[in-house]
Amino acid sequence: MNDPAPVVHAGRDDALGAHDAVGLAGEIAAGRVSVPEVVEAAIARSEDAAARLGGIAHPAYDEARRLARDPAGGFFAGVPFWVKDNAALAGSPTMEGTDAWDPVPARRDGDHARMARATGLLPLGKTQLSELGFSASAEHPRLGPVRNPWDPTRTAGASSAGSAVMVATGAVPMAHANDGGGSIRIPASCCGLVGLKPTRGRLAQDKGLREMPVRIVHDGVLTRTVRDTAAFYREAEKVYRDLSLPPVGDITRPGEARLRVALVTQSPAGPVDDDVVRLTHETAATLERLGHHVEPAEAPVPGSFVDDFLTYWAFLALASIGRGPRVHGPSWDPDRLDALTHHLARQARRRLPRLPLAIARLRASRRRSARFYANYDVVLTPTLAHPTPHLGHLDPTQDGALVLERLLAWVGFTPLQNATGDPAVSLPLARTAEGLPVGMMLSAGAGREALLLELAYELEEAVGWPTAPS
Repeated sequence: MNDPAPVVHAGRDDALGAHDAVGLAGEIAAGRVSVPEVVEAAIARSEDAAARLGGIAHPAYDEARRLARDPAGGFFAGVPFWVKDNAALAGSPTMEGTDAWDPVPARRDGDHARMARATGLLPLGKTQLSELGFSASAEHPRLGPVRNPWDPTRTAGASSAGSAVMVATGAVPMAHANDGGGSIRIPASCCGLVGLKPTRGRLAQDKGLREMPVRIVHDGVLTRTVRDTAAFYREAEKVYRDLSLPPVGDITRPGEARLRVALVTQSPAGPVDDDVVRLTHETAATLERLGHHVEPAEAPVPGSFVDDFLTYWAFLALASIGRGPRVHGPSWDPDRLDALTHHLARQARRRLPRLPLAIARLRASRRRSARFYANYDVVLTPTLAHPTPHLGHLDPTQDGALVLERLLAWVGFTPLQNATGDPAVSLPLARTAEGLPVGMMLSAGAGREALLLELAYELEEAVGWPTAPS
């Protein structure tokens, strides 16, 4: 076995302690720590983590300190929080992981940040992501890479890379993330976190995401504990509720029902690492010991899915380039976009005749999924097909075709739920021989976040995981 790499942790003896968000909210409410103390501690920890790993896009510390003197109400009143830099936050620019235009502060919060603030969460600023969210590794040639706290020579995953670093190092207990092909679940797997991608429409979203032809992007949070994720959805539901979905409610413990679990270890995008398959079977064995019925199955993925998703994904890159001058103004410079973004746009131009059918089939995927979940409660897969790669493996300055091939091979399990709109959660249930986290993904039918949270509680109790490197 190789010697493990030194891990990075921002913890110290301060007002944050080792609390998760629920625990910290309790400390604040009881008056044992003050919000200004907590915010100062989170700022110091965040700066420490970013100095070693990257991850901060735009700090807003002066505004955070101002808010800390008179914090908003809500269950999470005063709990520090980072917002991913593709959601609008008043006073901060939205750069989406690139430097292709000049920063212009947003005049007002987007719908998602407004909802998060209403729960009491207090933003410290914005975190770094991969350029326009297209890669699963944030390695910008000028902004720099976001490194993994468990091994800084490796990627933290993406696109919600900076948020994952802030939570995994203990800088904050919770941070905003969103997921258009795995971007909550991928960094959760890489960094040893809980990452729930909710059902389409579950949470308030900014206008641009709501208007996509296929709404593949879903907002959420990254946390270290199941109870933090459950509490966030409970509190968010008090602020915004999609009446077409069953409520999540207040999930605080494992469920009692024994579930029908489909075990899937074949990725639609290529081979899966043998150790990852072995670890997935170990998780399946844990579920069986807990009394659930597990059986091998084939995921409801049509043969056209990978090509359809790539066609749509590439179209989003082309659309981003096309709207650049209109949205970002005269400072827009497409020459400052990375090679992967340009490669995807070129792919889109070649694939435009396929786009209408690809969109139709992606929209129809939810019907196939609904039929599948008539026979199963939950699907278990690995979150990612291979262990976390070293930085450079997905370097976006390399040949775009090579990077895209490597990217698809790694993230083959996660895009399906973005198309179907179903919920899925990555849990840090496994480790490589070197001690790196390996996420296991549980997915369920539309609207069944409560079921996934109950099962996540049960696995957290049965298996457990470190809340952060130390």
